[in-house]
Amino acid sequence: MAPTTRVDKIREAIQLGLEASYVRVVDHSAQHVGHPGAATGAGHFEVTVVSKLFEGLSRVGAQRLVYQALAGFMETEIHALSMHTLTPEQWRALEDQK
Repeated sequence: MAPTTRVDKIREAIQLGLEASYVRVVDHSAQHVGHPGAATGAGHFEVTVVSKLFEGLSRVGAQRLVYQALAGFMETEIHALSMHTLTPEQWRALEDQK
């Protein structure tokens, strides 16, 4: 089934582009209604991504990969993007702390 919402489309693009084992996308757009940047209809999103492709990369390097995976959305669908990028090992360590 094809993605139907922006959240679904963003999640799918990240999963496919980054071979992600976990992707969480939160749409915070409703909290920014009236924000000048949101006037175009583009939204505010927060993503958490776990991918083996982040191994050996700096945080900035991992974030660049996320931006590359979402390149088609950055000018039309996404106005602001907050992200948490983790390797599978980092994700397991966080889960173990819970």
